[in-house]
Amino acid sequence: MTFRMIVSAGLLALAPTLALAEGCGWEKKMNASQCGQGQTYDTASGTCVDQATS
Repeated sequence: MTFRMIVSAGLLALAPTLALAEGCGWEKKMNASQCGQGQTYDTASGTCVDQATS
C-alpha cells in the first residue's frame, strides 16, 4: 500500500467520529415553536413554561 492510500483509509475511518463530534443534530434542543398552547419559551431555563395571565 502506498502512503496516500493509508492516509485516505485513516481519514475515511475517522470521518464518522469527526461528524459526531461536530454535532449532527441528535441533541434535543427546545425552541419556542415546540411550546404548547398557553405556554411560552423561557430562554434562561431552555424549557416551556406556563404563560402568566393577569
